[in-house]
Amino acid sequence: MTDRTWAYEGYVPADERLRESLCTLGNGRFATRGALPECAADEVHYPGTYVAGCYNRLTSEVSGRQVENEDMVNVPNWLPLRFRLPGGPWLTPDTAPVLDHRMDLHLSSGLLERRTRYGLGAGRELSVRQQRLVHMADPHLAALRTEFTAHGFSGVLEVESALDGGVTNSGVARYRDLNGRHLTHVHTGTATPDTVWLRCRTSTSDIRIGMAARLTAQAPVTAGHEDLRAVHRLALELARGRTVTVDKTVALHTSHDPAISDPLNAAVDRAGRVPGFDELLASHLTAWDHLWRRADLDVPGEAGRILRLHLFHVLQTLSPHTADLDVGVPARGLHGEAYRGHVFWDELFVLPYLNLHFPEVSRALLRYRHRRLEEACTAARKAGHRGAMYPWQSGSDGREETQQLHLNPRSGRWLPDHSHLQHHVGSAIAYNVWRQYCQASGDTEFLHTKGAEMLLQIARFWADSAVYDAGLGRHRIKGVVGPDEYHDAYPGAAAPGLDDNAYTNVTAAWVLTRALELTASLPEPRRRELLERTGLDGGELEQWEDVSRTLHVPFHAGVVSQFEGYGDLAELDWAAYREKYGDIRRLDRILEAEGDTVNRYQASKQADVLMLGCLFAPAELHSLFMRLGYRLDEDTWLRTVDHYLHRTSHGSTLSGLVHGWILARARRAEAWKFCQEALRGDIADVQGGTTGEGIHLGAMAGTLDLVQRGLTGLETRQGALWLDPVPLPELSSYGFALRYHGHWGVRLRLERGQLEIAVPSSDRSPIDVRLPDRSVCLQPGETGHLVLTH
Repeated sequence: MTDRTWAYEGYVPADERLRESLCTLGNGRFATRGALPECAADEVHYPGTYVAGCYNRLTSEVSGRQVENEDMVNVPNWLPLRFRLPGGPWLTPDTAPVLDHRMDLHLSSGLLERRTRYGLGAGRELSVRQQRLVHMADPHLAALRTEFTAHGFSGVLEVESALDGGVTNSGVARYRDLNGRHLTHVHTGTATPDTVWLRCRTSTSDIRIGMAARLTAQAPVTAGHEDLRAVHRLALELARGRTVTVDKTVALHTSHDPAISDPLNAAVDRAGRVPGFDELLASHLTAWDHLWRRADLDVPGEAGRILRLHLFHVLQTLSPHTADLDVGVPARGLHGEAYRGHVFWDELFVLPYLNLHFPEVSRALLRYRHRRLEEACTAARKAGHRGAMYPWQSGSDGREETQQLHLNPRSGRWLPDHSHLQHHVGSAIAYNVWRQYCQASGDTEFLHTKGAEMLLQIARFWADSAVYDAGLGRHRIKGVVGPDEYHDAYPGAAAPGLDDNAYTNVTAAWVLTRALELTASLPEPRRRELLERTGLDGGELEQWEDVSRTLHVPFHAGVVSQFEGYGDLAELDWAAYREKYGDIRRLDRILEAEGDTVNRYQASKQADVLMLGCLFAPAELHSLFMRLGYRLDEDTWLRTVDHYLHRTSHGSTLSGLVHGWILARARRAEAWKFCQEALRGDIADVQGGTTGEGIHLGAMAGTLDLVQRGLTGLETRQGALWLDPVPLPELSSYGFALRYHGHWGVRLRLERGQLEIAVPSSDRSPIDVRLPDRSVCLQPGETGHLVLTH
């Protein structure tokens, strides 16, 4: 295994789902899991293909209730290619002796290479080598080259290639009681002798899907059609020691695609005119080379190898092709069916990296939110509030997609799900608009138009949600759930929700403050236009000012409370539970199966209060609390960090990331343990089987951002690059390039107490760089060498 290749040796059925997720290939428009083409979906393998933004809604009966869910659809499987000796069984690693097996995921080229040697008995062996790509230059294409070599025999090998429309969404075991048959009206046909096609549509969203496959081989190809499958068959003449090649080229279109009249015709036409595998590979490699040039990190050692894998999967999910689509950030990538392909708040962890490399993609992801602003305003009105209440889980049209019930696999019980009360997703969207995208890109046009519209409506929701408590002399936000999803109600309460979640209230105050600042700074004609369109008046703005200074933040025992009443909860016997269960990341499931509830304890799934230290630099966090009338000095913050560090089970892959970020500044010696946890979250499947259902995109992108911004202290604000590096002993030398205010390829390198910044030649304005103890101005073509003082 090299820095640019992710390799798996041997065939291990128990590891196949994990490998399939981590060997997924995609191009930002669609992706296909790294399943073996000769293997069908079963308990070991799951060859899913997912198109960004392709959702369908179905109703299921669960525990006597009708439950509606929207899923990202597993579209027809283009992979199938199986083979056998005449009259024998189809060869798979599960049914035939495997002498050797290796999978190589080539990160630099976006190519999945597979080598398997099957034992056929009597000294006969068949070697199979495959190269697979999902084309990064043409986002509608995929290709599979298969090379067969006979050892110890000559003879015929029967090969069958197919497009399979009989697939369902069945990749997540706990969803299998739910309806997963999303495709209907499956039809197949033959365009030319070497090209077959399949068309279908989703059952309720009525998205039409067209797929065509062209097969090229050194033997005659015949087309045939079975129920729900378009099939090619051929008989290869194998000579001892000689290699025979079969190339499969696939085109995929949907009715969401622009500039086509019909997805099937577009797919057939594209499959018929694209060049051969070698030419496709060449243009694919060029496209990947361009991506790596803009985004690569130069980090040494094992950390660098994992970071490149993370970057690879981020780019496959959110590539420049994404800029042309109406899609959000799927929390589990396009790699599986966990979370049903929904969009949560993960853009909070993803956009900071993209902003400084592919700002056009960030803008598109924020436009997904803007297109659903009206739906968010409708949701707020239904809840009795003004402004915009964005959903915790979003899909096709922006309505709340959070499940009503969730299954605890430990107890087998379906339980009410209250995570839709995580209204803090609105603050994450506002943060990405103002603090991340617009500050990093300098896109004032977006900030003054679509960004301002979202920011003002989110602020309006928070101001209207806040209730004044005369006894406290403060405003309160009640009945919410914070990032820590373990706590969704008070012990014994009849209704869900918690009061004054510190993360929610502080970020709400930040949103209100930024909305007031933006309103005051807008060009007067635009300001008047915006106020007239939204009905904002001076009285409402005065209310925003008041609420932004008086939101209640609870404290207990000298630390910030996660929510009002948190300090009154019981302490958990952590040692006893670790001894009894070992892995207690999903403490909520353990306690529920025991007839208890985590709501009774000071125990968190993931960072909640501490998320504030991830979003805001120490000085800004101190300023935020000061504006609210609270003192948050360094000692109080360090006590708060310690308090929650010892009471968190890290049941989310994001938790280690946030704790690593916080400890890099609060207590550097302990930071690397959590950074490693974040780096290994998916490759080691630390959540116990979840990676096989799809990678954790927010955690992967977050590790990239930890290196890019967390350890460098990099911020983009007030038209300058702010840097306050905190090199960890384990990661003290590294470099990366970024795109900032029209400068392409600004290179930063941190090494041995020195920071080097190289600005490429251009006609752009100089870059203002600010460190804690000085400021420098770097002209295009200039390189600065800055000695760090700590």
